[in-house]
Amino acid sequence: MTKLQQVLLYCGVAVLAVIAGLLLRGQLTRDNPQPEAVGGVISEGAEAIFAASLPDLEGRSQSISQWRGNVLVVNFWASWCEPCRAEIPEFIELQQKFGDKGLVFIGIAVDQKEKAAAFSKEIGINYPVLVGDLNAMTLAGAAGNRQGALPFTVVIDRSGKITGTKLGRLSQSKLESMFKPLL
Repeated sequence: MTKLQQVLLYCGVAVLAVIAGLLLRGQLTRDNPQPEAVGGVISEGAEAIFAASLPDLEGRSQSISQWRGNVLVVNFWASWCEPCRAEIPEFIELQQKFGDKGLVFIGIAVDQKEKAAAFSKEIGINYPVLVGDLNAMTLAGAAGNRQGALPFTVVIDRSGKITGTKLGRLSQSKLESMFKPLL
């Protein structure tokens, strides 16, 4: 085998490996319509979220458990994350539309407080925004975000169980189909 043939063979194998990795990643990051399939990890994730206390945009510590009993949409985001910025206006609309039925969005900004506050004010976020550093990603990880990427959204029913998660941008129609039956 000539040197050129070896290089072409290695390049071909590398391209196939990249394609296989992307396909596998796509399979792993699909939202899971039945999170119970992963067993106790999901319930532990919900409890980790409810046990957390994070500062709000004014610096006051807020316990997430204060919203227990509502249908929660917990969204991990950052001001520098374009898919996050794209989905938040729809979250604002849904909070306004369904808030009186017991729906509560909670934004957990994995960001600097000043940047999260500026973006929140600019876009008019109408739901609680809490600020966490990278350690807040451990909450997302406990709820199923194994990739540690943003945005990541968790839907929790009134009894405190995670009923769905989504890594990546979440469309308004998909999100509505996740929480409407819980209201």
